[in-house]
Amino acid sequence: MILKILTVAGLATFEIYAAIPAGFAFGLSPWTIFFASITGGLIGVFVAAFLGDKIRAMIYKNKPVKEKKDTHPMVHKLWNKYGIIGLGFLGTVSVGAPISIAVGVSLNANMAKLVTFCCIGVLTRCIVFTLVGYYGLQLF
Repeated sequence: MILKILTVAGLATFEIYAAIPAGFAFGLSPWTIFFASITGGLIGVFVAAFLGDKIRAMIYKNKPVKEKKDTHPMVHKLWNKYGIIGLGFLGTVSVGAPISIAVGVSLNANMAKLVTFCCIGVLTRCIVFTLVGYYGLQLF
Protein backbone atom coordinates (compact mmCIF):
# COMPACT_ATOMS: atom_id res chain seq x y z
CA MET A 1 0.00 0.00 0.00
CA ILE A 2 2.79 2.43 0.92
CA LEU A 3 4.60 1.67 -2.34
CA LYS A 4 1.43 2.43 -4.33
CA ILE A 5 0.98 5.75 -2.54
CA LEU A 6 4.63 6.68 -3.09
CA THR A 7 4.29 5.75 -6.76
CA VAL A 8 1.30 8.06 -7.15
CA ALA A 9 3.15 10.87 -5.35
CA GLY A 10 6.25 10.29 -7.47
CA LEU A 11 4.28 10.38 -10.70
CA ALA A 12 2.54 13.56 -9.56
CA THR A 13 5.90 15.27 -9.13
CA PHE A 14 6.25 15.23 -12.89
CA GLU A 15 2.74 14.85 -14.27
CA ILE A 16 -0.58 14.71 -12.46
CA TYR A 17 -2.27 13.41 -15.60
CA ALA A 18 -0.45 10.11 -15.06
CA ALA A 19 -0.63 9.98 -11.26
CA ILE A 20 -4.37 10.06 -10.72
CA PRO A 21 -5.27 7.30 -13.22
CA ALA A 22 -2.44 5.20 -11.76
CA GLY A 23 -3.96 5.64 -8.31
CA PHE A 24 -7.32 4.41 -9.53
CA ALA A 25 -5.64 1.52 -11.33
CA PHE A 26 -3.94 0.57 -8.04
CA GLY A 27 -7.34 0.52 -6.35
CA LEU A 28 -6.59 3.34 -3.90
CA SER A 29 -9.36 5.42 -2.37
CA PRO A 30 -10.05 8.82 -3.94
CA TRP A 31 -8.93 10.62 -0.77
CA THR A 32 -5.61 8.77 -0.77
CA ILE A 33 -5.12 9.54 -4.45
CA PHE A 34 -5.94 13.21 -3.86
CA PHE A 35 -3.53 13.65 -0.95
CA ALA A 36 -0.73 11.68 -2.64
CA SER A 37 -1.09 13.62 -5.88
CA ILE A 38 -1.26 17.00 -4.14
CA THR A 39 1.85 16.14 -2.13
CA GLY A 40 3.75 15.03 -5.21
CA GLY A 41 2.56 18.01 -7.24
CA LEU A 42 3.66 20.51 -4.60
CA ILE A 43 7.04 18.80 -4.28
CA GLY A 44 7.41 19.14 -8.06
CA VAL A 45 6.63 22.86 -7.88
CA PHE A 46 9.21 23.53 -5.18
CA VAL A 47 11.90 21.37 -6.78
CA ALA A 48 11.44 23.10 -10.13
CA ALA A 49 11.36 26.55 -8.55
CA PHE A 50 14.21 26.39 -6.09
CA LEU A 51 16.56 23.80 -7.54
CA GLY A 52 16.06 24.60 -11.21
CA ASP A 53 18.70 27.34 -11.34
CA LYS A 54 21.25 25.19 -9.53
CA ILE A 55 20.65 22.23 -11.83
CA ARG A 56 20.93 24.46 -14.89
CA ALA A 57 24.16 26.02 -13.58
CA MET A 58 25.62 22.56 -12.92
CA ILE A 59 24.77 21.36 -16.43
CA TYR A 60 26.16 24.45 -18.16
CA LYS A 61 29.14 24.90 -15.84
CA ASN A 62 31.84 24.31 -18.47
CA LYS A 63 30.01 25.64 -21.51
CA PRO A 64 30.56 29.20 -22.75
CA VAL A 65 27.73 31.65 -22.25
CA LYS A 66 25.93 32.55 -25.46
CA GLU A 67 24.06 35.71 -26.22
CA LYS A 68 20.51 35.58 -25.00
CA LYS A 69 18.11 35.24 -27.92
CA ASP A 70 14.85 37.10 -28.02
CA THR A 71 11.91 34.90 -27.22
CA HIS A 72 9.11 34.31 -29.65
CA PRO A 73 6.70 37.27 -30.00
CA MET A 74 3.76 34.97 -29.19
CA VAL A 75 5.22 34.30 -25.74
CA HIS A 76 5.40 38.03 -25.05
CA LYS A 77 1.80 38.51 -26.20
CA LEU A 78 0.61 35.81 -23.82
CA TRP A 79 2.75 37.16 -21.01
CA ASN A 80 1.41 40.69 -21.49
CA LYS A 81 -2.19 39.47 -21.72
CA TYR A 82 -2.34 36.99 -18.81
CA GLY A 83 0.69 37.85 -16.69
CA ILE A 84 1.94 35.85 -13.77
CA ILE A 85 -1.52 34.58 -12.79
CA GLY A 86 -2.11 33.13 -16.23
CA LEU A 87 1.32 31.56 -16.34
CA GLY A 88 1.13 30.17 -12.82
CA PHE A 89 -2.46 28.99 -12.71
CA LEU A 90 -3.48 28.33 -16.31
CA GLY A 91 -0.06 27.03 -17.28
CA THR A 92 -0.03 24.60 -14.38
CA VAL A 93 -3.53 23.35 -15.11
CA SER A 94 -2.84 22.89 -18.82
CA VAL A 95 0.79 21.75 -19.18
CA GLY A 96 2.14 21.29 -15.66
CA ALA A 97 4.02 23.21 -13.02
CA PRO A 98 7.63 22.44 -14.03
CA ILE A 99 7.06 23.79 -17.54
CA SER A 100 5.25 26.87 -16.22
CA ILE A 101 8.09 27.60 -13.82
CA ALA A 102 10.69 27.11 -16.56
CA VAL A 103 8.88 29.63 -18.76
CA GLY A 104 8.54 32.00 -15.80
CA VAL A 105 12.26 31.82 -15.08
CA SER A 106 13.03 32.62 -18.71
CA LEU A 107 10.72 35.66 -18.50
CA ASN A 108 12.25 36.81 -15.15
CA ALA A 109 8.96 36.43 -13.29
CA ASN A 110 8.66 36.99 -9.55
CA MET A 111 9.29 33.50 -8.18
CA ALA A 112 7.27 33.93 -4.98
CA LYS A 113 4.13 34.91 -6.88
CA LEU A 114 4.72 32.29 -9.56
CA VAL A 115 5.11 29.52 -6.98
CA THR A 116 1.96 30.67 -5.20
CA PHE A 117 -0.17 30.52 -8.35
CA CYS A 118 1.43 27.23 -9.40
CA CYS A 119 0.46 25.74 -6.02
CA ILE A 120 -3.10 26.96 -6.49
CA GLY A 121 -3.08 25.42 -9.98
CA VAL A 122 -1.82 22.09 -8.62
CA LEU A 123 -4.55 22.08 -5.96
CA THR A 124 -7.25 22.84 -8.55
CA ARG A 125 -5.91 20.26 -10.96
CA CYS A 126 -5.83 17.53 -8.31
CA ILE A 127 -9.36 18.30 -7.14
CA VAL A 128 -10.83 18.34 -10.64
CA PHE A 129 -9.10 15.23 -11.96
CA THR A 130 -9.70 13.18 -8.83
CA LEU A 131 -13.41 14.04 -8.99
CA VAL A 132 -13.55 13.28 -12.72
CA GLY A 133 -11.82 9.93 -12.14
CA TYR A 134 -14.02 8.97 -9.22
CA TYR A 135 -17.34 9.87 -10.83
CA GLY A 136 -16.18 8.54 -14.18
CA LEU A 137 -15.58 5.13 -12.60
CA GLN A 138 -18.98 5.31 -10.92
CA LEU A 139 -20.58 5.33 -14.38
CA PHE A 140 -19.21 1.86 -15.07
